[in-house]
Amino acid sequence: MKDDLEQLLRNLHLRKVAELFDEAVKNADKEKLSYQEFWCRLLRAQWQTNQENALNSRIKQARFPEHWTLESFPFKRQKGVDQRQIRAFAELEFIPKAENIVFIGGPGVGKTGLASGLLLKAIQNGHRGIFMQAQDLFDEMYASLADRSSRKLLNRLANVDVLVIDELGYLNLKPEQTNIFFKLMEERYRRKPTIITTNLDYSDWGGFLGNKSLVNALLSRLRHHCHTVTIDGPSLRDPTG
Repeated sequence: MKDDLEQLLRNLHLRKVAELFDEAVKNADKEKLSYQEFWCRLLRAQWQTNQENALNSRIKQARFPEHWTLESFPFKRQKGVDQRQIRAFAELEFIPKAENIVFIGGPGVGKTGLASGLLLKAIQNGHRGIFMQAQDLFDEMYASLADRSSRKLLNRLANVDVLVIDELGYLNLKPEQTNIFFKLMEERYRRKPTIITTNLDYSDWGGFLGNKSLVNALLSRLRHHCHTVTIDGPSLRDPTG
């Protein structure tokens, strides 16, 4: 009977219940728990395990380049960042409102850390997200042209709850890549928020994206519902900063 019960629990994917069952029975006898209390305790442990596994899976799928949290961000060192504004973003109201966030600043000022911290906060609250270096994104877009998988790529990126595009800057792009990028931003417009980090002012985007009319249309959509955060502060990579 014990073996049958253990197999049933595993077949039902209640592995945590199976793991704790024997000890839980002993404790139930000692504490004189009711059947309801006994199963509530076991199922609560299973639910917590499921939540932890789901969170770990979402974090893995997000493909973070390194571990950043808003709690560990050095706000005291980076005077160019308004901590209250970032804490407001961390309430995640920008997600249901599909409001974009663009961090503009020089190298090392913390753009990637803030974007990663916000993405992690979103994932911890049940949202799905993806972190992509801009170069990797455009490389994938170019590769998708060869095997005609651009639509599949767009579907994956257009529907994720929060998309982070890191280090958008001067890249050597082909017109086809710009077109796919425009299509991606068009499909996310007013549906899903995008967080972008860049060292370029908006006026410089035409320099690497080309096609002035397309860039104007892109920026019109991107900035329509958008928080632009310009970080004018020291490099956090400088030990004296």
